[in-house]
Amino acid sequence: MRAEILDLRKPEESRDVVHRVVEHIARGGVVAVPTETVYGIGASLLHPDAVERLIEVKGRDEGKPFAIAVKGAEEALDWAPGASALGRRLMRRCWPGPVTLVLPVGDTSLVHQVDERVRQRICPQGLIGLRVPAHRLLLDALRLLPAPIALTSANLSGYPPATTSEQVIRELGDRVDAIVDDGRTRYADASTVVLVRNNELKVLREGVLNEAVVRRLARFVILFVCTGNTCRSPMAEALCRKMLAAALGCRAEELPNRGFEVVSAGVAAVEGAPATREAVQAVRELGASLETHQARYVTADLIRQADLIVCMTRQHLRSILYMAPEEFDKVRLLDPEGQDIADPIGGTMDDYRRCAEQINRAVMHLVHELVP
Repeated sequence: MRAEILDLRKPEESRDVVHRVVEHIARGGVVAVPTETVYGIGASLLHPDAVERLIEVKGRDEGKPFAIAVKGAEEALDWAPGASALGRRLMRRCWPGPVTLVLPVGDTSLVHQVDERVRQRICPQGLIGLRVPAHRLLLDALRLLPAPIALTSANLSGYPPATTSEQVIRELGDRVDAIVDDGRTRYADASTVVLVRNNELKVLREGVLNEAVVRRLARFVILFVCTGNTCRSPMAEALCRKMLAAALGCRAEELPNRGFEVVSAGVAAVEGAPATREAVQAVRELGASLETHQARYVTADLIRQADLIVCMTRQHLRSILYMAPEEFDKVRLLDPEGQDIADPIGGTMDDYRRCAEQINRAVMHLVHELVP
């Protein structure tokens, strides 16, 4: 039996291709599909025989588990509900994208509800590989399917992963039910595989992303917010860097290597504006520096990427929640007693000093929470 070839490069046929892929997979077929990394072959987790067939198609070692492709982080947490804060951070920053996260499943995982044969193929040792591919076909198909798919590279075992449909047709054309032709894949390289246990990570395989990039994406990002990002939030940023470095026993410039990134922004900032002269002086007197600060505007993406958003006033907090209400659980006021940090702009140097001291005390409280 020769595979049905579905050409995704014809715009008028793209919707039909998605539906044909869904039909094949939903009735227990095995389909070769493009991703942003390499071509893969997939089968529904609801069809144990189809998942077993993936091993036969590839001629691969039965001991290697398959990753599963899910439509988003929310669904991923159904399969790995015990994912740590680090695991969830990487989901947020890496997906959809070329990263497979290997996570502990936990007692309430949906893994425990699938057929035993499927469970052995995707989770033989209490760990599961999860991925949200950045390819429109696969994401559209996953949204229409009732369950995720087991996914592995579309090549015979021992051969290089397929980056073109021609390679898939040549090697697997008589082994699968359908092959989607989308030309050469975007990255033409494998996904990066990252094991996350608790709050530690280990790169099991470098692919599109190297380990340095993965570790940068894994940093805990603290975002301080004020209005113009020229005095209050930059002072908080500079003082937080100073105190975090002292707590961790490193220099401020080494914080990214210790897993922290501290930034600031304003809800009405002028991009690139320097910190006010008085703010620079006030934090200098407290042992920190704002000499090179450049203002930035708060964006929805910056809010989404941050792990902790610290606002100077209730109005700033309301502005953030208006922009991204779904991020409410990581937004807070800087002052531990819930008081606003008054804006010193246009005031005297003494006004700036009083503001800096208030920020300094509040940041000290925050750093003690982050690094007990």
